[in-house]
Amino acid sequence: MSTEYDLLVRGGDAVLPGRGRTACDIAVRDGRIAAILAPGAPAAAAAVLDARGLVVLPGAIDVHLHLGHGRDIARPRVPADAAQESAAAAAGGITCFIPYLMTSDPFASVLPEVIGVTEAGSRIDFGYHPIISTEAQLAEVEACAREHGAPTFKIFMNNRGGEGARLGLPDIDDGFLLRLCEAAARAGGMVCPHPETIELAWVTRERAKAADPDGTGGLATWNASRPPFVEADAVQRAGFIARTAGAPLYVVHTSSAEALAAGLRQREAGARLYLETCPHYLTHDTGWDGGDTGKINPPLREAADREALWAGILSGAIDTVATDHVHRGLDAKAGGIWAASPGCPGLETLLPVLLTEGYHARGLDLARVVDLVATRPAQIMGLGHRKGAIAPGLDADLALVDLDAGWTLTREDVHSSAGYSIYEGRRFQGRVLHTLVRGRTVLRDRALQDDAVGSGRYVPRRLA
Repeated sequence: MSTEYDLLVRGGDAVLPGRGRTACDIAVRDGRIAAILAPGAPAAAAAVLDARGLVVLPGAIDVHLHLGHGRDIARPRVPADAAQESAAAAAGGITCFIPYLMTSDPFASVLPEVIGVTEAGSRIDFGYHPIISTEAQLAEVEACAREHGAPTFKIFMNNRGGEGARLGLPDIDDGFLLRLCEAAARAGGMVCPHPETIELAWVTRERAKAADPDGTGGLATWNASRPPFVEADAVQRAGFIARTAGAPLYVVHTSSAEALAAGLRQREAGARLYLETCPHYLTHDTGWDGGDTGKINPPLREAADREALWAGILSGAIDTVATDHVHRGLDAKAGGIWAASPGCPGLETLLPVLLTEGYHARGLDLARVVDLVATRPAQIMGLGHRKGAIAPGLDADLALVDLDAGWTLTREDVHSSAGYSIYEGRRFQGRVLHTLVRGRTVLRDRALQDDAVGSGRYVPRRLA
């Protein structure tokens, strides 16, 4: 019999669009899903992957992370940077990610260079979000969207009064945000604000420092220095400005009940506003005993905020969950809460958190898990023509999961150059065993495949 398909994924249950968990076989040809077959249907293929006892999910798409070199999280400098962090992604069932690209230089030369470096190392597919900080970059918005397929633009709303200096970025203001929203609207793009009203944070930070100059209060002190209303005020302001300019808005790393409520108010008022949260805000709060390791920006909040975010996930109010992965090591956390570097790694644990704390602990439907980490990220970020679901014609990006596998994360499980996880010692239920990108196995039986290095490709995006 002649070979009909390149690969058959046999014997599993797949989470299919509009059908949910369904027993089926998946046929792959030329890197794409060629057919969804009845279980055991006659078919020939060059290779067969046994999925018995497993659930096949569309590969997760992490649309918020930072790739860099060493402590620098601006961009990868050598292919090994992308190889190591994409290894962490593949181990967690992530088959595509969209890092933020941070520079004060024009993107005309930087973006092609960074794409080349990333393609030379990455095991998974990727895009990029340019961070817009200068007048020259603002003038490049249309070219980024239409010529480079990078139509989503981050802005640090807190970069005022010299706050951006530590990132090598200049100050901006609300007028700059307005003009970015207008430019994005003209170009068919979208704005992704880091929402903090820094003038408010200057006041709250000084009060927190006065009350706790040595930072002995740890995560509670850090939360007090940038409390939820600082985030919520910026969300409502960005939503209003974007709505006025006619641009969609993707609010990153929603951490608090107040910020969630502010976003929903703007959505109800007519803003095209999408809300993202991160796994660490769903599992950790100011009471975590990990100390300064848990310094993140926005801060870890109170337990009530965590539950409000879960309610938003269960209700459908929150659109996506992404990692905000930062690969700096534990040495960057030294010096106390005031000196420690913010951020944490999270690529390996995105799906395990949602399966353990969502599916198993809270009854979150598998279709909703897929919606949060694959389908909606693809639709919102302009990847829906290629990724985000298990359907004929789309890329064969798959994560094969043992839903019942119990395991405890150790430092040895961490592939990221961060070398640690805030989930060390945590018990999970649900583990990724195999990960495929365009039908190519990048993780098999929990083992990374060395020949996958450099197989990832840049995917130009266009927003619907």
